[in-house]
Amino acid sequence: MARPKEFDRDAALAGALEVFWAKGYEGASTDDLLRAMKIGRQSMYDTFGDKHALFLESLRSYHKLDHKNFFDHLGDNPSPLKVLHGFLSIFSRRSAEENARGCMGINATTAFGRTEPEVAELARNTAAGVEAMLVELVSAAQEAGELAETLDAGPAAGFLYAALQGLTVRAQAGAGRAELADVANFTIEALKAMR
Repeated sequence: MARPKEFDRDAALAGALEVFWAKGYEGASTDDLLRAMKIGRQSMYDTFGDKHALFLESLRSYHKLDHKNFFDHLGDNPSPLKVLHGFLSIFSRRSAEENARGCMGINATTAFGRTEPEVAELARNTAAGVEAMLVELVSAAQEAGELAETLDAGPAAGFLYAALQGLTVRAQAGAGRAELADVANFTIEALKAMR
């Protein structure tokens, strides 16, 4: 009779996610993963498969977490435009350590490009979900009279998402808080000027 697993699978996966997020796929050694997961080598292989399979499961978990809690930190702000601004300026409020990790999804996409279909699909799905939420916020800002009624919400959301990705990478590369805040402010001002 097989022995039951003596560890919490979700906790082990969360540990692996943190290592991959901090070090990337190539930088994460099996020993790093085992320490963070608090399990033995055989348990890792029996439960998650090889390092690549563990990475993909960690990335799937990250995308669910990231997408699910995307706007939770913004609170209940009555101004959609201020919510958008808060969304973009979060990097100017985070610590350098938080910013240095970047976005695990962007990190994976740049590391694998199109060579890993599941990574590309996860990135596309997350982008679609985030852009849909941004469309809702842009539309709400239009209804509130904060943005021009003639603004096409779809391309505006794509513009905002591209700005977010750029801010993520710049923050990860060490840009200072003032610089990141300036970019967020400029992006919102540019959006307000669009017709």
